[in-house]
Amino acid sequence: MSERKKLKMVSLKLAGEGARAGKASAISPAPATPDPEVRALARRRQFSAAFKLALLEEADRAASDPGAIGALLRREGLYSSHLSTWRREREAGALEALGRRRGRKARSTPEQKRVAALEAKNARLQRELDQARLIIEVQKKLCTLLGLPTAEDTPAPTGSES
Repeated sequence: MSERKKLKMVSLKLAGEGARAGKASAISPAPATPDPEVRALARRRQFSAAFKLALLEEADRAASDPGAIGALLRREGLYSSHLSTWRREREAGALEALGRRRGRKARSTPEQKRVAALEAKNARLQRELDQARLIIEVQKKLCTLLGLPTAEDTPAPTGSES
């Protein structure tokens, strides 16, 4: 039982005894109306990889003592299935990956965006260059098959031949 529940039970018991005696309880008066405060919604617990590894290590040390693992689980508010799942993850090496943050990646800076755009442009130009080289090779082969002169066969003009 949690500490909070124990305190609540003790305060209710004391409030009931004071009302039976006909006196107002000086320790904890019972509220006449319910508390209008909105309670926070329950949140799912999340355990870090370091916590899981530390708990597994502690459970492995306590495995020889009877009832020690049960006491550990009660103290931490866990189930035995947590331990078995975490052990499987540890054996598979998945707990190291749990340290990484989930969700969307951080927004990139303008410099990173510019670098990404330049890399994409460079890749596009490289593809176009490869395609142009392939076309030139095909044209050369076609010229040799048809017996036409190619740029390699004709001498390059010099500036002195006018």
